[in-house]
Formats: sequence, structure tokens, C-alpha cells
Amino acid sequence: YVMLLTLSPYTPRFRDRVSPPGVMIRPYLNGFTIAFNVSQPNTWQPYVDNMHHFLAAYDDKVQEEKNIECVSGQYFIQGGDDNEEKKACQFKRSLLQNCSGIEDPTFGYSKGQPCILLKMNRIIGYRPGAGVPVSVDCKVQKGNESHLRSVDFYPGNGTFDLMYYPYYGKFTHVNYTSPLVAMHFTDVQKNHLVPIQCSLNGKGIINDLNSDRFLGRIIFTLSIGK
Repeated sequence: YVMLLTLSPYTPRFRDRVSPPGVMIRPYLNGFTIAFNVSQPNTWQPYVDNMHHFLAAYDDKVQEEKNIECVSGQYFIQGGDDNEEKKACQFKRSLLQNCSGIEDPTFGYSKGQPCILLKMNRIIGYRPGAGVPVSVDCKVQKGNESHLRSVDFYPGNGTFDLMYYPYYGKFTHVNYTSPLVAMHFTDVQKNHLVPIQCSLNGKGIINDLNSDRFLGRIIFTLSIGK
């Protein structure tokens, strides 16, 4: 009991063995195969609903009310006591442009051009990229590379801005919303199973461990019917 009293509820004592971040995608519905037919709305509507539900916390008005505007391109270092509430930077869904669900409420699924969101797992105190924003790229994981002909990334050129880091933990960083990168698959081979790997790229990022398909990368399959 005495030893437990020495532990902080806000910051882990040992962080030297924490791996670089894993990643996750949205929509996520019971697996990593996103399969639908463009001509059958009932096959893609669940993905659209999942996206809208996930992005509700990123609505522009919600972010403006809860969080502050920060200086892009630099870490947002906050001092004070460990138990002091930290401010969080705005990440508005409008930054996702064609993948925001604002102008196209189907996120491209009704056109066979689906949007998929990528987020890094949260690690307290982690500063990704060692001062240079971490970027994202996607490619065919195995098979015919021509099956993935075009991907657009938002915001900007598909990077995680430094201003959203470091993360200070759920007890003090209460309004923190993880930054996202949207991947808009605008030209994918139809009527094929297309395995895709999307990876983080930056200093200190590990994305090639065969034993961990979520560390610095994620592998999923697109199956888009007409």
C-alpha cells in the first residue's frame, strides 16, 4: 500500500520501454475488411453511420467550444503541476475536407471512393517524429500494385501536426481529441479484394515488424463492388 502511494495517477513512472504508436482505422465494423456494393446502399450505410458517430466529437462547433487554436508546426508543451488540467488543440472535422462528411455525407462510399480515417494510439508524453511531422502513405500490401491507383490525404499532405502532442493523459487532458489523417481511396480496382497497408513514416517510427501488424502501420482489405 505504501509503495502504491508513491505512484502518480497522472504520469507513468517508467516510459523508457514504450513502443512507438500503434494505429487504428475508422470505420471499424467487426474486422479489417471493408466490403460493399456501390449500387446497394444497405451494404455501405453501416460504414457511413460509423464514420458520423466517430466524428461527432470533431464537429467544428464542439471543438470551438471545448478546445483552443494552437500554433501549427510545434509541440504544445504545457507546464504546471501533474494534476493541473491541460488545454487541448482544436481538430475540426472540416480539416478532413472531402472526407469530413460535410459536403458528401456518404464519405465517398456511394461513389465507390471510400474515405478511411487513421489515428495513432495515445501515449502519454510521446512526441512523434522528433520535431518533424509524421506522415502517412498507403500501398497494396500484396498483389497487383495497379489495383490502387490513387489516394488523397487530408489534412494537407497527410501528416499529424506536432501541435497535438504531447498527450498528458485522460485525467488532465480531458478534452483531447486525437488528430486524424483521412485517406480517400479515389481509384481502387472494383470487384477485387485489394489488401492495403497504410504506414506511419517519421523518425523513431517502427512500421516493419512482421510480428505486429498494428505497430506503425495497419493492414486492411477493400472490396468494392459496382
